[in-house]
Amino acid sequence: MPKRDYYEVLGIQKTASLDEVKKAYRKLAMQYHPDRNPGNKEAEEKFKEATEAYEVLSDQDKRSRYDRFGHEGVRQGADFHDWANTNPNDIFSVFNDIFGGGFGGSIFDDFFGGSARTRQRTGSSGGERGGDLKISAKLTLEEISTGVEKKVKIKRQEKCQTCNGSGAKSGSGSSNCPTCGGTGEIRRATRTMFGQFVNIVQCTTCGGSGKIIKDPCPTCGGAGRVNGESTLKVKIPAGVGDGNYLTLRGEGNAGRRGGPAGDLIVVIEEVQHQHFKRDGDDIIYELDLSFPEAALGSEIEVPTLTGRAKLKIEPGIQSGKILRMREKGLPHLNGYGKGDQLVAINIFTPTKLSSKDKELLKDLAKSAGLKPPSRNGSSSK
Repeated sequence: MPKRDYYEVLGIQKTASLDEVKKAYRKLAMQYHPDRNPGNKEAEEKFKEATEAYEVLSDQDKRSRYDRFGHEGVRQGADFHDWANTNPNDIFSVFNDIFGGGFGGSIFDDFFGGSARTRQRTGSSGGERGGDLKISAKLTLEEISTGVEKKVKIKRQEKCQTCNGSGAKSGSGSSNCPTCGGTGEIRRATRTMFGQFVNIVQCTTCGGSGKIIKDPCPTCGGAGRVNGESTLKVKIPAGVGDGNYLTLRGEGNAGRRGGPAGDLIVVIEEVQHQHFKRDGDDIIYELDLSFPEAALGSEIEVPTLTGRAKLKIEPGIQSGKILRMREKGLPHLNGYGKGDQLVAINIFTPTKLSSKDKELLKDLAKSAGLKPPSRNGSSSK
């Protein structure tokens, strides 16, 4: 079934401001949130749909790509989340990317008294979710032009192999927390003029795990995780830019006492190139020509991201002229085709001349055809 237009989903115009986008999303989130519609699959799908639309339209870059290319423009971006196949409870783990900051600060704290935060920090096993990690991946323009697989080494907390992440010594087991009854959460109901609201917070007795360990694991001390180091392969698509990021789900720190692992955020860092400057998906190369090459025309071999290529110089080319080499630039991220290589022409003026060179230039200087029109008396009448 084709996706609906994101503006239609939120019920706003294409000219809507960011505040209008947020206001529309808040209204739908309040209406269709799973906590308010338990077991209602239709409400759950509408909640996912609204959240997906919000993530795109609240981000200036994604919104621009969506306005230009539609759903294809954001379908497989390095920083785009697949909401269609996401558990609604897992949605909260992504709100740090949308709103910034730590677990606090989400607009859902205003609606549900921190239930989103509790849900995000605990897994199905009741253990506390592991923290996210962030690393940088340095890429050359050549790597960006083709896409690349990078090996990254990270230090992180990993699941304890002695207790398999449970935190309990072998054979000792655990019991349900007497404070929360094994749920890992404390619920407090509050009645207001708008109805009953349930505030859900993490149990402080068991740290949200729902279990009390009788005899802690000697290796991890009951945490269920230990410090370690791992090497991962990261596939980076072609066309990414400085500051773009990829989110590797479950590759962050291991969760406490069997909780789900956090995420690994890989931030792209573009390495300055020896020959090229980047302008969007175009690359700029400055070519110095001698006066004879510029005046008579020539064929020059110039570097490109895929090797060297010949460039034809027409006779009489002027300094400052821009020549365009079609599709010699970078691939369009989330799209088709490539940018161009722009060759900026500079006429080289020598600073050191031999005696012979000076004599030749003095003879050339006498020619009226080599003088600027404004100086040979033919430019104005």
